[in-house]
Amino acid sequence: MNPTDVTPVASGTYRTVREFDGPAGRLEALFDRPSGHVRAGVVVGHPHPLHGGTMHTKVVYRTAKSFLRLGCAVLRFNFRGVGTSEGQWDEGRGERADFEAGLDFVADACPGAELWAAGFSLGAWIALTAGVTDPRVTRLLAIAPPVGRRDFEGVLASGKPMYFIHGTEDELIPIDLLREFYEQVNPPKTLTVIDGANHLFDGWVPAVGTAIERGFGEEQS
Repeated sequence: MNPTDVTPVASGTYRTVREFDGPAGRLEALFDRPSGHVRAGVVVGHPHPLHGGTMHTKVVYRTAKSFLRLGCAVLRFNFRGVGTSEGQWDEGRGERADFEAGLDFVADACPGAELWAAGFSLGAWIALTAGVTDPRVTRLLAIAPPVGRRDFEGVLASGKPMYFIHGTEDELIPIDLLREFYEQVNPPKTLTVIDGANHLFDGWVPAVGTAIERGFGEEQS
């Protein structure tokens, strides 16, 4: 890493990269890390690109900032074909490969730190399915995962710790469907339900950040 590429973004926080190599070309990215000890390296996946999802989606932004406040290094990036990322939409298959490349990048950038996978909506499905198969990933976060719309069979077979956040008024993934899925997930697991929140958490984005900081902050020593 060239020292000239290190940019302060907040007190004690630095941005060290704006792109990395993906399987279909360069991927636009933001990688922020604390100046001191890195508690964990986190990769965050964004919602469906064909429905306006990017790494700048409010929930993705809040997720990244929440993990940063917990002392984690966080990579959020645009899937192929989004923003300046090279490539094109690949029905989720290539996007999962992009996420896996992100895991490789963070694992190399944060040796010795835990590796976590997180995502919102489609990004939650990608984070879960990629995270359960990668032995380096020790903890997973799914915000409004698209259960009933994607294959979660491998997720249900996993025993890795998983944290879920969902809104009671999610118009795409009804809370009852999410609860039914959650009952099938192996422990350890946690579900935070945000009363009144829709799929995009309009008006409730800060509550998502609070849930992340409470859920993952409790594990700090």
